[in-house]
Amino acid sequence: MRPALLAQVLEKEFESTVHGHHTPVMLWGPPGVGKSDMVAQVGERHGVAVIDIRLSQMEPSDLRGIPFRAGEQVEWAPPGMLPDAQRHGKQGILFLDEITSAPPSVSAAAYQLILDRRLGDYRVPEGWAIFAAGNRQGDRGVTYSMPAPLANRFSHFEVETHLDDWVAWAYAHGIDERVIAFLRFRPELLFDFDPTHNPVAFPSPRSWEFAHRALQKFADQPQLLQGGLQACVGPAAGIELHAFVDNLDQLPDLDAIVRGEDVTVPKETDLQYAVAAALVGHAIRAKNSDDAQTVYGHILDYAARFPTREMGVMLVSDMHRAVGQELFSVPQFGAWAKQIADVMLY
Repeated sequence: MRPALLAQVLEKEFESTVHGHHTPVMLWGPPGVGKSDMVAQVGERHGVAVIDIRLSQMEPSDLRGIPFRAGEQVEWAPPGMLPDAQRHGKQGILFLDEITSAPPSVSAAAYQLILDRRLGDYRVPEGWAIFAAGNRQGDRGVTYSMPAPLANRFSHFEVETHLDDWVAWAYAHGIDERVIAFLRFRPELLFDFDPTHNPVAFPSPRSWEFAHRALQKFADQPQLLQGGLQACVGPAAGIELHAFVDNLDQLPDLDAIVRGEDVTVPKETDLQYAVAAALVGHAIRAKNSDDAQTVYGHILDYAARFPTREMGVMLVSDMHRAVGQELFSVPQFGAWAKQIADVMLY
């Protein structure tokens, strides 16, 4: 399932805790596709705690707690990391990460916690959702086959990579527009992981964020930039991104486009992608400003000039996801939509 839809699933599952309809969710997927980040975003949106427990680093007693003598009996002191309504809040998320990397003795200790929401005398607060994540067997990670009794305690979703969803996330989180433009130009490199080749660095949604950081750190040191990019996304993708960035000095005057001047569209496809990504960035920076509508209108005018109308559709679609419904109130939007109506229809 694509990330945008999975985010809605996680939202509903979190909200359903107050109605008693919550089912623990298991997210499957290879490394670097954003499983942990999706769970963290649910917590951020609702302003609740996310307790991230890495089961691969646990012993069975870490979950069960420590026994102590109480009179003639032995009782158990639950670990402080487990959710507590007084300390952590009445609502929150218990996230059991790397669950498929946990030894069977640890995953067995989690059975009761996941299904019955309790361990001995300890109970998970009613307003807390339980999410888990892990790699699939074959993803070149340390994984154990999930026992049927544990698997039957979850609803299961496989995380897919989806370029539009990643682009929307990237604009919202200030990812360098050059990285966004490159992946629009080379979409197959958003995630390129072949476990049979035993890669160390490889393209993934996570590692493209690392490439963004490398561009900020090494942009003024050309002798380090290509190596820094390769260290993040692998040798081949790093070289391609470096060449793409080097070619961007041929971009037209973006400020002139935003001012509404008559600027020629580049003939090169890679430069068209770069212009489109950069203009979405301009639209985001103009949002909530006094001249936002004017900026949006000039960008719509330019989108209509692309020789390939699909390129203009991509630009306007990304801009809509970034700035929202106010784009529809711009006078030029109606004219643009009429011009590309057949593209949108088919």
